Amino acid sequence: MEFPGVHRLDNDRERGVMLHFLANHELLAAELMALVLLKFPDAPKKYRAGVYEAMREEQMHALMYLRRMKECGMHFGELPLNDYFWRIVAPMETPMDFVTRLNLTFEQANLDFSKHYAGLFRQVGDHSTATVLDKIYQDEIGHVGHGVKWFRHWKEQGSTDWNAFRKTLIFPLSPARAKGMAPFNSEGRRLAGLDEDFIRNLEITATSRGRTPVVHWFNPDAEAHAMASATGARYQPDKTALALQQDLEILTLAWARKDDVSLMRQLPSAGHLSILTQAGLELPEFISGTQLDRKLGGLRPWAWSPDASRHLQPLAAAVSPVVPWQWRNDTPPLWFSKQIGIHLEEKLGLCDDRGVIYHDEESAWEAISTRLSSHPEAQVLVKAAFSCAGRGHRRINAQSPEVPTRNWLHNTLEDHGCIVLEPWLNRVLDFSALYEKHADHRVQLIGLTVMENDAAGHFLGTRVGPKWANLLPPEIAVFLFREAGVMEWYQKKIPAALAELLPDYIGPLGIDAMVHRRPDQSLALKPVVELNVRMTMGRIALELLAKTDPQLNATFRILRKDRANAPIPEGTSRLFLNDPSTALSFLAAWDC
Repeated sequence: MEFPGVHRLDNDRERGVMLHFLANHELLAAELMALVLLKFPDAPKKYRAGVYEAMREEQMHALMYLRRMKECGMHFGELPLNDYFWRIVAPMETPMDFVTRLNLTFEQANLDFSKHYAGLFRQVGDHSTATVLDKIYQDEIGHVGHGVKWFRHWKEQGSTDWNAFRKTLIFPLSPARAKGMAPFNSEGRRLAGLDEDFIRNLEITATSRGRTPVVHWFNPDAEAHAMASATGARYQPDKTALALQQDLEILTLAWARKDDVSLMRQLPSAGHLSILTQAGLELPEFISGTQLDRKLGGLRPWAWSPDASRHLQPLAAAVSPVVPWQWRNDTPPLWFSKQIGIHLEEKLGLCDDRGVIYHDEESAWEAISTRLSSHPEAQVLVKAAFSCAGRGHRRINAQSPEVPTRNWLHNTLEDHGCIVLEPWLNRVLDFSALYEKHADHRVQLIGLTVMENDAAGHFLGTRVGPKWANLLPPEIAVFLFREAGVMEWYQKKIPAALAELLPDYIGPLGIDAMVHRRPDQSLALKPVVELNVRMTMGRIALELLAKTDPQLNATFRILRKDRANAPIPEGTSRLFLNDPSTALSFLAAWDC
């Protein structure tokens, strides 16, 4: 039987169904309190006296619900009963197990539920049920308070209440179970004697309530690890790479669901998570390390590069065999190279402005020299094979000094193994198309974004909104939809080509594209600038939009920390997704 929704509280039958659920819970609680008295006769006398008094109150609560049910035309036993509380609490081995499982988990959750629903029943004019819930709420404060007192008596001394509570619970229980499916009630918890540290941490905690969680991990230097794998070099992250890892790893909150797990190098502070929660974001469970003693619903790193395969391998055996996101060996280095985008262009039959791959310095230099000598006003763009977000690109024209240019070319080929050479285009708009490739080989278009890049092509931010066309300048929107057939490309042609190009891949994909202006000033579409076989900042922006307000236009930006106080457009609010007080170099800003 489905638990009634709040929109049905004015119906006698539906009220009776809800009261049947609640009476079931009160009866279970009373029976479990009787069990703890029988099971632990040597427990402290004062503890047993408190449990006995609480048991009598639970019996009274059950009778109050039964009377209200009868008035609503329903009798107890008319609906199936649930034994969940019993199955979780009855195997207790110590009174401490009872305290943490019933008092501090299920009864604490009722502090949220009983107070909230008393108000809802009062709103629909059912003052009788509201009065019952008011009484139960007051008694529940006492029950939780009794549990807090003995929990502190029995817990490991020196440990905070919060840490001791987390360590004591055994799966499938988690701290999130101590919150009701209702607004969080800090006041009731204070009255029960819980401290501010416990209350703050509980408010922001988000652990799976039954669904097997998917585990997420942020590894933004995937291309560098793939390059090291391809060339046999040893990868040593520099200061910037380490700052990106630490500062932006909280971005997993964008694509993770609230009952998922995010593996962190450094846990965010409770204070900052509280800010994110108050902003309306549903957060995953953040943990450090890879110790998870539960069944998992899949593994979803930023990218399946060698570092992700190594880091997530200890969790492989815990992943359910029926889910698509299994642990896998790292994907081929080619998938992280600029070459994969050229292969996609070839599969699409695109020839104009397509890049050319070079593996040796002399051939690359000869091609550059030939292009520039035949068109002295032209420019070429050289991309390092494993470059990312515009880093590792070099713009060359006829005036570029030969020696530094050739030195850069030599060093880049030595590090990356190859380069991609393409004409420099007069870009007027950068955009991206974001996809999810499923286990059944479907390639689903998630959405389109407008990218903000600087003159050199470095990523600055992504603009998103409910209607992509409304983000475009009118001239470009008319060109893309009327002349270029933009949706034919991104809804049909490119998904079909991706399915063929990456037959055994499952996960996120991103296409960077551009509109550019030809020498005659007409507009042209370059459908594929790059293919990213991983999560992207554009996908993060789309996921954030879905989690906040899908009807708003918003911009996701990566800022240098020293630009944190830069002015923002009037009428725009800014939320920093990572904590400015602990960030090393970068801030992730959500402007809407």
